[in-house]
Amino acid sequence: DFIDDLSGQLLDILKDLQDDKDSFSILGISYEEKAFYDILVKVRDEHKFEYVDEKCLDLAKAIKELVDEKAQYADWSSRDDIKNQLNMDLTVLLYENGYPPEWDEEVFEKVMEQAENFKKYS
Repeated sequence: DFIDDLSGQLLDILKDLQDDKDSFSILGISYEEKAFYDILVKVRDEHKFEYVDEKCLDLAKAIKELVDEKAQYADWSSRDDIKNQLNMDLTVLLYENGYPPEWDEEVFEKVMEQAENFKKYS
């Protein structure tokens, strides 16, 4: 009985992983853009503000493009000038897109952290 339960749980986990793996293509975005989309949606839901999924998709694409542009230098994560420029450009991008509707430093920090982690581990 324990083995059956464990097997069932493992199969459920595998299915969830596969669904998550396929979810970016269903949304019409890349795997990398999905990482930004997920953080935008998560932060939106945690902070309970209105921002439609379609706008999150567009913003995720723009964030990935911005990060790719800044991270073209091999040592970008250790260069304060590049990180500061990314920080400023990301602030402007979020502000211009009304994300979040009321500025919240914590929201910005979470998105910036995702941007830094994305390039560090990709």
